[in-house]
Amino acid sequence: MTKPIRKSALRALAASAGIAAILAAGAATAQEMPGKGVTVTPLKSSLAGETFQTMLVMKALEELGYEVNDIKELEYATAYVAVANGDGTFLADSWDPLHADFFAEAGGEDKLFREGVYSDNALQGYLIDKKTAEEHDITNLGQLKDPEIAKLFDTDGDGKADLTGCTPGWGCEKVIEHQLDAFELRDTVTHNQGSYSAIIADTISRYKDGQPILYYTWTPYWVSGVLVPGKDVTWLNVPKSALPGSRSGVDTALPDGSNYGFEVNVQKIAANKEFTDANPAAAKLFSIMKLPANDISAENLLIQNGEDSESDIERHTEAWIKGHQDTWNGWLEEARAAAESDTTSSN
Repeated sequence: MTKPIRKSALRALAASAGIAAILAAGAATAQEMPGKGVTVTPLKSSLAGETFQTMLVMKALEELGYEVNDIKELEYATAYVAVANGDGTFLADSWDPLHADFFAEAGGEDKLFREGVYSDNALQGYLIDKKTAEEHDITNLGQLKDPEIAKLFDTDGDGKADLTGCTPGWGCEKVIEHQLDAFELRDTVTHNQGSYSAIIADTISRYKDGQPILYYTWTPYWVSGVLVPGKDVTWLNVPKSALPGSRSGVDTALPDGSNYGFEVNVQKIAANKEFTDANPAAAKLFSIMKLPANDISAENLLIQNGEDSESDIERHTEAWIKGHQDTWNGWLEEARAAAESDTTSSN
């Protein structure tokens, strides 16, 4: 005859089952939210167009359970040092190789994690309006050594070409300054620097007034959606490859023989290495996120057209996620799998 189960035994079984359920729920939470309890601080430069890229990374980290602070703005050289020292967690706009010296000076691979490509095929260089290019047969920046050619782009009456240039601290200004010397253009070209958004707005206004323009820009960015290369403006070649610092011997010529003076860059996510070593989910995420350059340019054009508040950019970010939900979910799944694999191997 089967003995009746005592109430005390039933209570013990119930308690055991409850503990098991709690443990199972905890394990599920850990797998879904591997970043729970960890705080991250995103950094970016003063360039408004970088907010979209940064917000995408922030929202992915939040879905993995990380507590994400507000963005802190620091110019690149300082931002790399801050990330290396742990005063910031990641920088979503690490240009490679343009920022090679910033990266190395902050500690390089010993202090910084930078794997994968977030956005590729980033071009930079000098452009002029197509009308002036065709009327005077200008194809090369070196032609501005001729005072008569340079004078075409004079906006302040000093007889020198006015080049809309690069904001100090971005890295591109070092290339431009180096090339003005290398191409012997100091006597005929002035490198105008300041807030890029302000000086390029003035350049576009002059173009709309029918005046010649000479400017530096890069892609992906909204400028080439307003001043369209091949239609409104044309890229200038440079006399030769000439880069500063550790890239001094690099050939900047493109496969088709064009040479715009800058290497084709990719943008990566740079992060504090101690953080990525301790957080395999975040490390995996940083290495696999991929954002098309055209999507960045399109969003940046929305900013330029007045949708520039934080809530506007957050709406753009949410719309991008919704439009690429399968890709987004795939990134999160891979990140969670990396965390789970790390936990399994450590046990």
